[in-house]
Amino acid sequence: QVQLVESGGGLVQAGDSLRLSCVASGRTFSTYGMGWFRQAPGKEREFVATIGWNGVNTYYADSVKGRFTISRNNAKNTLYLQMNSLKPEDTAVYYCAANMRGVLADKGAYGGWGQGTQVTVSS
Repeated sequence: QVQLVESGGGLVQAGDSLRLSCVASGRTFSTYGMGWFRQAPGKEREFVATIGWNGVNTYYADSVKGRFTISRNNAKNTLYLQMNSLKPEDTAVYYCAANMRGVLADKGAYGGWGQGTQVTVSS
């Protein structure tokens, strides 16, 4: 199974940008649909964005649509999340995960969860 490691989180001010990365081990990264999820303190893990195996199809949560962009580089086994116009409510631990089916928002369909990277947005 694919193993994933996230990075790129940090402490920023409202309105700033961050780019998260998720590096996958193994040679089958390009066959997986990928997703970003986040979990704020005291809340359930929620869907953020997903991308198909070839990077063409994407889907976003309404709360991030127009501000976040998911992308991938299969040659580098890397998934990205460009986050612009960050808001305090974006504060959470961000996780990447893989699925065998494609563009999916259902976290139950995902596996290989990374350890997460903390994003904190101050007002």
